[in-house]
Amino acid sequence: MADTLSNGAEFRPAGRVTSIAVSEIVRITARAQGMKKEGLDVIILGAGEPDFDTPDHIKEAAWRAIKAGQTKYTALDGTPELKAAIIAKFKRDNGLEFAPDEITVATGAKQVIFNAIMASVNPGDEVIIPTPYWTSYSDIVQIAGGVPVLVPCLEKNGFRLTPQDLEAAITPKTRWLMLNSPSNPTGAAYTAEHYRPILDVLLKHEHVWVMADDMYEHILYDGLEFVTPAQVEPRLKHRTLTMNGVSKAYAMTGWRIGYAGGPKALIKAMAVVQGQATSCPSSVSQAAAVEALNGPQDIVRERCADFQKRRDIVVAGLNAIPGLVCPNPEGAFYTFASCAGVIGRTTPDGTVIASDRDFTSYLLESVHVAVVPGAAFGLSPYFRISYATSEAELKEAIARIAKAVAALN
Repeated sequence: MADTLSNGAEFRPAGRVTSIAVSEIVRITARAQGMKKEGLDVIILGAGEPDFDTPDHIKEAAWRAIKAGQTKYTALDGTPELKAAIIAKFKRDNGLEFAPDEITVATGAKQVIFNAIMASVNPGDEVIIPTPYWTSYSDIVQIAGGVPVLVPCLEKNGFRLTPQDLEAAITPKTRWLMLNSPSNPTGAAYTAEHYRPILDVLLKHEHVWVMADDMYEHILYDGLEFVTPAQVEPRLKHRTLTMNGVSKAYAMTGWRIGYAGGPKALIKAMAVVQGQATSCPSSVSQAAAVEALNGPQDIVRERCADFQKRRDIVVAGLNAIPGLVCPNPEGAFYTFASCAGVIGRTTPDGTVIASDRDFTSYLLESVHVAVVPGAAFGLSPYFRISYATSEAELKEAIARIAKAVAALN
């Protein structure tokens, strides 16, 4: 891969990035937004971003911080005030106790993952990733020189990892197991009963560490109780990184604050990586995050109830369309529906729908609904809908999808 510059010189990218592309979610969203600029009425159900605004009390805390002059560099991996709020959150919500030097704060949870992988994975080390997975997991491992080990988690198992599959995937080179509950893209959640046999396997393999991505902790439905691995099995806490953030629960995606609790030595190594990348997160965003974690939580529960109503609209709507089958997500704000029933059909112009990518492209071009193919997350033939948008827009999108499917031969 090389690009010729205007003066005839060639740019040759580093080998670590030649096999990695911009996220398919980003590409689809960019295409949909381009269609919108052309005047087309496009419904974008691709991005994992709440449509709600950041709550006022959080924005006011940021404004107070600005007025008070809190606009300078902070401690490298989090202000004392934010670390204290995170410690309180972990104890209150998860029954986990951490010291300040066991807490890290970064510019989003993605940087937390990047820091951890860069600080711990050597070339050839393996990272087990239950599949389907959030697209960045695999790419970050590859950038670090590690080997992503993708373990399919099938619909018949609730899109959850089985202990048998985990055992089979572990080798002497395994460094991490990444777990995400509730899951992006499937919405599958792990209860304590689901985690127990998986954690029993990990107890037998002391060289394997656990990265628990709890980003959607507060978006859980039907009365399910959230648990995290180190909470279920305290004997694994010394080799578990429990990570979270304020983006999803508090509609603070643009504020870019992620955090984690873990062993002191790992947190210290992660700080070295961050120190040579971004240094401290935004001072104002950290002040806002303190208010998010310490302030009233009623709005989080209210918005979760709204997401559940939207989930029910989308699941019922998709399951009413012949050829589509949509399992009921237990959390997050995504559906992961099978489109196996339309594979092999042809569009009105004679094009064969040969894959989930073909199907999602057909939806975008024919009825102007942007969704993401399951292939982007490592499992086909499915497609992901983000229902973090209004009920009216979701109903219109379902009607358009039904129209598109009905037009297939």
